[in-house]
Amino acid sequence: MSDVQSQLLRGSFKLTRVGVTDVKKPVTIKRGNKEVVLTASFDIFVDLPAELKGSHLSRNLEVLSQVLDESVRDHADSLEILADRICSELLIRHEYATCSEVNIMADYFMEREVNGGTSSLESYLLKATAVSFRNGESNKSIGVEVIGMTACPCAMEEVRDRYLSRHPESEELLKAIPIITHNQRNISSLEIDVPANFDVEAEDLINILEGSLSSPTREILKRKHEADIVEKAHANPKFVEDVVRDILSAVLDKYQNMPDDVRIMAKSESQESIHKHNAFAERVTTLGELKA
Repeated sequence: MSDVQSQLLRGSFKLTRVGVTDVKKPVTIKRGNKEVVLTASFDIFVDLPAELKGSHLSRNLEVLSQVLDESVRDHADSLEILADRICSELLIRHEYATCSEVNIMADYFMEREVNGGTSSLESYLLKATAVSFRNGESNKSIGVEVIGMTACPCAMEEVRDRYLSRHPESEELLKAIPIITHNQRNISSLEIDVPANFDVEAEDLINILEGSLSSPTREILKRKHEADIVEKAHANPKFVEDVVRDILSAVLDKYQNMPDDVRIMAKSESQESIHKHNAFAERVTTLGELKA
C-alpha cells in the first residue's frame, strides 16, 4: 500500500499544526484520595515539515489510546500531566515533527453550598494544554471557565443620583444601600502555566474566579436564595475590568512563590442585558509582570 502522506514535495510550506480535533474519551484522574472520571475532548497536533505531503493522523489516535490505557492502570494525576504524556509520545511516533501540542477540555462538577445549608451540584469547564519540542523544552497549563453574574456599577450610580434628586430627605439611606442596576451573566476564565515541581488545583482556580465576580450563580435556588444572590451582586457591582483585575490580584496572592515566567491568561465577558453587545476584558501576562 502506498504511503501518500510520506510523498515528498518541492517548494512547499511548513505547517505549524496538523492533527485531529474533538476526540471524546473518558479519563480517570486521581488527586490524592479523590478519583474523578471525566468525559474529555482532545485536540492533538504536531507540526509538519514543508517537504511532506501529510501527517499520519492515525498515530495521534493510537497515542491517545495508549496513554489513556496507561492512565487507567497508573492513574493520571491531572489533565495537564496527561496532555504532557501524550505530547512526549507524539514526538516519538511522528519522527518528522519538531513540536507537539495537546488541548483537553472537560466538564467538571463541584458540590456547592447555598445559604441555609442547601447544596447544588455546579458545572464548570476544565482546560488543559501541553506543548513539547524535540529539543526537550515543554510547557503545560491548566485552566477553568466559570459562569456567574456581574451588576453594573455605572447604571447603579446613575439611578442613585436620580433617587437622590427626587428624595433628598433620604440621602443618608440611599448612599448606604445598593441601588437597582442591570445585571449580566458573566463568563470568566483563568489559565495558568504549571511549572515542574509545582501543582495547581483546578478547584482553587474556580474559587478565584467565583470570588472575583459580583456573585456566583447556582443551579438550585429557592426564592430566599435568589434574593441572597441578587443582594450580594448589587452590594458588589463590577465592570468586566474589575473582574479581571480582581482575578489577577487573587492569582498573585495565591501563587507568588511560583517562577516569574509563569504565564497567566485571565478574561471576562459580561453578556449584557440592556445592550445588544457584550463587554469584554482580558490580560495575558506573567507572574513577574504582576509582581512588578
